[in-house]
Amino acid sequence: MNNLVLKEKQEFIGIQIPVIEGGFGENQKVILGKTIAEIHELRLDKINSLINNNLEEFEEGIDILDLKNSNLTEVSLLELGFTKQTIANSKNIYLLSEQGYMALVGLMRTDKAKEIRRKLRREYFAMKAEIKENSFDISELSPELQMFNKMLQAVAKSELEQKRIKQQLNEVNYHALEAKEKADKSIEEIQAMREVVATNTTNWREECRKIIVKIAHKLGGNSYIHDVQTEVYSLMRTRLRCKLDVKLTNMRRRMAEEGICKSKRDKKNYLDVIEDDARLKEGYIAIVKDLAFKYGVA
Repeated sequence: MNNLVLKEKQEFIGIQIPVIEGGFGENQKVILGKTIAEIHELRLDKINSLINNNLEEFEEGIDILDLKNSNLTEVSLLELGFTKQTIANSKNIYLLSEQGYMALVGLMRTDKAKEIRRKLRREYFAMKAEIKENSFDISELSPELQMFNKMLQAVAKSELEQKRIKQQLNEVNYHALEAKEKADKSIEEIQAMREVVATNTTNWREECRKIIVKIAHKLGGNSYIHDVQTEVYSLMRTRLRCKLDVKLTNMRRRMAEEGICKSKRDKKNYLDVIEDDARLKEGYIAIVKDLAFKYGVA
């Protein structure tokens, strides 16, 4: 592994990030996993997990290096901004090349990740230090060295081409996965919409209950089921001008007159009232459907 060189810090989207060169090659800019976590506003353990769960996407020494499991000394890691406690507690301390960073962002698959990727490539990786090379006449070399020079150039060209192809494939995979996620989401939404529209008076209680549970989960969980049901009843009073509490009292009174025991009378609820009235049943179903569209579960 080439020696790492810590340069000055560079401001990027309001964050001071360390400029590091080396590791993968002389004067090649690289980026730490913890810096990636900062600029993408993610926890470092999330970045490390994303890498560890997709290690087959990264080529050791080309895309990524694990500084914790390298010959780098603790002093060197301290110079890179790590504390002794962080060094001791970390299982991995990842360093990524530009190509490795592109592969990592491709796994994130968010609009924000894409935008940060573009900015980082333009404002960090693209600003490479100028490398001064001594110029000399190749023709002055011996035939053997000229041959080796040509072989080396061919190998270098082949490697660069492979890197370019791999980077393009990462881009293609990123966009393909993004398109698939959007398609899957659309299919799920269409299916949910079909389920809502298909709700009928045959099995209306169970179907409406499922929709109400979905709405509650969209709002935060089962604790919101009562709130959603209350909103349904409130809309029934407004739209259908019905007083469910009065109707429920009348139903229980009639049951008492018929000699039905109190325990059975007490079990009756608003849904039983709605069951006995076709107009209320259709109104209840329509209101539940409206709320499904309102809260985006359809």
